[in-house]
Amino acid sequence: MKLWKAGSATFVIAALALTATGCGSDGETESPSRSAASGSKGKIVIGIKFDQPGVGLKQPDGSYAGFDVDVARYVAKKLGYMPGQIQFKKAPSAQREQMIKNGDVKFVVASYSINDKREKEVDFAGPYFLAHQDLLVRAGDKSITKPEDLNGKKLCSVTGSTSAQNVKEKLAPKADLLQRGGYSECLTGLENKAVDAVTTDDAILAGYAAQAQHKGKFKLAGLKLSDEKYGIGLKEGDVDLKKKIDAALTAMVADGSWDKAVQANFGPAGFANEPAPKITAAN
Repeated sequence: MKLWKAGSATFVIAALALTATGCGSDGETESPSRSAASGSKGKIVIGIKFDQPGVGLKQPDGSYAGFDVDVARYVAKKLGYMPGQIQFKKAPSAQREQMIKNGDVKFVVASYSINDKREKEVDFAGPYFLAHQDLLVRAGDKSITKPEDLNGKKLCSVTGSTSAQNVKEKLAPKADLLQRGGYSECLTGLENKAVDAVTTDDAILAGYAAQAQHKGKFKLAGLKLSDEKYGIGLKEGDVDLKKKIDAALTAMVADGSWDKAVQANFGPAGFANEPAPKITAAN
């Protein structure tokens, strides 16, 4: 009886070992030695926006689209990751720095403007895009051609938007500022003539205007109310990763992939984008 129990235990241990080996074979739990020997990589987690058409959008079928998504995929490929190894994670504006510092993401590509405050907490690769604060108005509206024209008119942006405050406090103090929970609400108001203009970065506005349901309804005013250099946020002090991402961004511009991504995501809105900004050692 004792011999039967010992044999059974040996069989169970051997079966468990075979099961563990099987899991490793499909890439879910590879051991460090096997991974190093094969040269394979695990998954890479990248923070993007989920709610910005043309920039970063999680679509109803669960796929992702937008200029930032195209940039993220290109960079990941240059770092050695195949599409199936990329995991996108929602990166709300207020949480980006903390997500990077916590290691929740490897890097963030999410209409992430480089500024002094953010550079105190994280590092940036790039910049890879130059946006400007702008206004979105109805296609046939010729009454708004400069910021001062907003005085006495209804201006919409999202709650807490720095873009809206910039217009209200500095450019058109008599504008009637309406703050909503999302830009989609602002566009509905613009279409229904409940508001006269929507403001945020031109790339984000162009993304909304390029959506099939909005084509031909809106236009960008073409005002450059601020300079917003989009960078890829990464953990402070990760010099090696920054160099690799900068090299990937440089290659994306050189081989034409950057222009292709801009046209695919913003072209339908007639967006006159700036040329790709030069990447410098210091952002």
